Amino acid sequence: MSVEFRQDRWRELAEGVDRSTPLPRLCWAAAHVVMEERYATIGHSIEAPGSAQTIAEHVDWNTTMSIRSRIGATGMGIAEAMDTAQRFSIGWEAARALIERTGALELAAGFCAGAGTDHLEAVETTNRAIDGVCEQVEVIRAAGGVPIILPIPLLSRQGLEADDYVRVYGEIIRNSSEGPLLVHWLGPMFLPELEGYFPGDAFERVMRLDPAKVRGAKLSMLDAGLEKRLRADLLERDQLMLTGDDFHFGDLIAGEGDPVRHTTIGGRSVPLGDFSHALLGIFDAIAEPAALALRRLQLGDRAGYERIMRPCEALGQAIFEAPTRFYKTGLAFLAWLDGRQPNRMLANREERQRDRKHLERVARLADEAGVFTDASCATERYRAWAAEDD
Repeated sequence: MSVEFRQDRWRELAEGVDRSTPLPRLCWAAAHVVMEERYATIGHSIEAPGSAQTIAEHVDWNTTMSIRSRIGATGMGIAEAMDTAQRFSIGWEAARALIERTGALELAAGFCAGAGTDHLEAVETTNRAIDGVCEQVEVIRAAGGVPIILPIPLLSRQGLEADDYVRVYGEIIRNSSEGPLLVHWLGPMFLPELEGYFPGDAFERVMRLDPAKVRGAKLSMLDAGLEKRLRADLLERDQLMLTGDDFHFGDLIAGEGDPVRHTTIGGRSVPLGDFSHALLGIFDAIAEPAALALRRLQLGDRAGYERIMRPCEALGQAIFEAPTRFYKTGLAFLAWLDGRQPNRMLANREERQRDRKHLERVARLADEAGVFTDASCATERYRAWAAEDD
């Protein structure tokens, strides 16, 4: 194959940038989980998924945590045990191990983690869901993280109305010992059973319940207009909007104008203004160029920021294209190409859900975005992969 990947693409824009300074936005990368080589013999698949226990027994913990440390070195924090970590395939015990191991890393930018109900055998009532989420909130807080209230599929499955959502979230907020808390609104493109989640004005009402404790929200609706409208509402109460929009994050993070004031989240000073912070799965792949772009933005170089971030955004649009829920295939593929992990496997062999043309395009766009830190490894592995069916 004639392909030849490059590195240090943004060398000239890195000049004069102090990589030790905090980023101008609160940025958490939702990182994926790496499987051991022996997992290839288990026979799990999307069509015939394995048990959470068996999957957890085959997690490559050293490599999984190395990926998180590497992201942390860029100045970003980690969003742990989220969808990118295949949260609902690996099970709560493995998710808890991820949370506690990430907490032990003591990353400079800290970490957040999803609080749900997957430790329970069954969730048949809203009261049981409330208790379950609160139990996981305390586990996350004990590990040093900021809890994110994950969507509760029971609410959409039962077709509950806005008042019911407000009651359920209100009880979770009241029963959680302290702040900060975050709320996650995940769209059906990521999890189809969440169609109709937060009906009517339920989201806005939930966010207004206790702003001193609920410090912000992650929005994963892939709707830039909706995000801008909601973040203006949050700003009135000094709450953060964390973009989960892997299609339009460049402009959403840059926003308009300088910070108007600061607030404190988890002991860290965070700027507030007409812009979004970020909790993104695509950061798993683009942490290094995206961190450089953000530091160019901090220096007042919007053109430099956009020059780096535009190709990163194009990569995000490819990785997260429909069916969006299989985006992790691209993340694992790029990490493997770059030598950050020994194989491309995901839980239940989800890496098989994208075709070769898709991955070829992802690799090309990753090269243009400056993702590869070991271009020779990426080139060698890509050529071997491309020759597999030749």
